[in-house]
Amino acid sequence: MTFEQFAVARLPSLLRYAVVLTGDRDLAQDVVQEVLARAQVKWRRISGSDSPDAYVRRMVLNEYLSWRRSWAFRNVHAAGERLAEIEASRGGVGDHADGVVEADALWNRLAILGRKQRAVLVLRYYEQLDDQSIADLLSCSPATVRSQASKALRTLRLEEQDQRQRIHAEEWS
Repeated sequence: MTFEQFAVARLPSLLRYAVVLTGDRDLAQDVVQEVLARAQVKWRRISGSDSPDAYVRRMVLNEYLSWRRSWAFRNVHAAGERLAEIEASRGGVGDHADGVVEADALWNRLAILGRKQRAVLVLRYYEQLDDQSIADLLSCSPATVRSQASKALRTLRLEEQDQRQRIHAEEWS
């Protein structure tokens, strides 16, 4: 398979993956564009690997984790409609408005996490990878993956509790 064939075939999947990681469609496009530019140069070596797709997906993850533009990792913009589109492309059916509201709430919660915690949750729940595979991708131990996931989920739970308390307090005031 040529690089051009690979890029055409895998671009939609790589963009969806990057959107879930970054929470921002424009940033995701930048990340994927940068990765594909580097992959084209190394295509001979990449295409000879066991799984060129996994190799390039790892490049996307690494690019996301090392992104240096301060606005990119400090501000994650709500992209609920994009997440709803991703879910719809996976066969989800339901009220579009409910999906947008839920996705927007999810993006707002994910925005409070650090990049590694967010990456762990995306790899675990979106990519459905096991702890060992995530550890291999992130160059850490499976125990670190479990710890990061636990901390991320605890942070999300605490944020949800705080939000419920604020709503409850507003109702009584």
